[in-house]
Amino acid sequence: MRSPLASLLLLALTAASSKAAAPRVLAVDVDGMIHPVTAEILSRAIQQAKQENAALLLVRLNTPGGLMDAMRESIEEIVAAPMPVVTFVGPSGARAASAGFFILEAGDVAAMAPGTNTGAAHPVLIGGEMDAIMKQKVENDASASLRSIVAKRGRNSALAEKAIRESQSFTDKEALDNHLIELVANNERDLLDKLDGREIARLDGTRAVLHTRGAVIEVYERNWRQKIMSAISDPNLALVLLVLGALGIYVEFTSPGLIVPGILGAIMALLGLSALSVLPINWLGAALLLLAFALFVLEAKFATHGILGSGGALSMVLGAVMLIDSPVPEMRIHLSTAIALALPFSLITMLLLSLVLRARRNKVVTGSEGMLGETGTAVTPLAPEGKVFVRGEYWSAVAPSPVAAGSPVRVVAISQLKLTVELVPPPNGAST
Repeated sequence: MRSPLASLLLLALTAASSKAAAPRVLAVDVDGMIHPVTAEILSRAIQQAKQENAALLLVRLNTPGGLMDAMRESIEEIVAAPMPVVTFVGPSGARAASAGFFILEAGDVAAMAPGTNTGAAHPVLIGGEMDAIMKQKVENDASASLRSIVAKRGRNSALAEKAIRESQSFTDKEALDNHLIELVANNERDLLDKLDGREIARLDGTRAVLHTRGAVIEVYERNWRQKIMSAISDPNLALVLLVLGALGIYVEFTSPGLIVPGILGAIMALLGLSALSVLPINWLGAALLLLAFALFVLEAKFATHGILGSGGALSMVLGAVMLIDSPVPEMRIHLSTAIALALPFSLITMLLLSLVLRARRNKVVTGSEGMLGETGTAVTPLAPEGKVFVRGEYWSAVAPSPVAAGSPVRVVAISQLKLTVELVPPPNGAST
């Protein structure tokens, strides 16, 4: 008869063996804007899935689209992956629009959750309007790229092309009924259960049978660089970092020695610039931002009763709104963000500039220059040299004309700790 201890040990070994034998699935999220960091995240996730011998890579999509170059890099990573890649739009309420539609169709298996949508993949030229010939070229290129993938997946390439040429969008049911995707699943676990035993044909011609029932789902963890770059890729946050960084650097220049504002300002400015460098910049917006700063400087120098400062604030708002030139709303800077930055920044900048200019206009009160114009008393006769008492100290002094002891004198020059003084004339009407 088996002992209770042996039974428990056998159960533990059976459970451990079952867990070890369970297939592994690595899930990676593509959410928010599609930008160069997206391709890097997918590349690292594919490497990790290969090292862990994962049964497949699950790409979870929830994106409004993004940059075409980053989209192409992402598709290249997915197509070249050594393991099957399943693209899944989820959870309910998510979308894979524009560039996200291309990535959805790039998967070996494409799936969507109920209540999701995809499509609207018409390419738009950033930075201006396309003429008829350029528009046709861009559409043809994007259409051919999508057809080359969709046709080999056995999907509806003609309808997929309409998402590009006519900006059509599709619900999960429409996409399934029209063979743009293979499955509709409630969640990842439901998706893996439906994928179990399914045979897929990869773009390289190989075929594979998926074994995903009861698979262990692991989530790809982004490194710190990817987390930071993904967070600041929001143009609103990038602009905030850039403006705060510029303010910190300016405070350090106007008040040398504070150190902390300069260091933090440089870090934030570099982070903001690195985020904006991957976004489509409208140079008119950048010029308006430079004009705004110039107007703030002029307001501090000339008494215009706030006219130049108000113009600077308006220029900053317009420049911020126009800085990112993108047809995708999520890639633009919000008007509320521009106003919230422009008003405090304009007030702080004008205040700091006015303090600096006022300090430069004030009389110097320290060092050798601070002695000029100071008055004192001749301690000994100056004929021409002697001693004077100025600002609580005894000084050697020389006078161009004789000065009697006890007479009031004024400092007119200083050289090597020797003062040059002159006799202070008595007030009008006073007797000598």
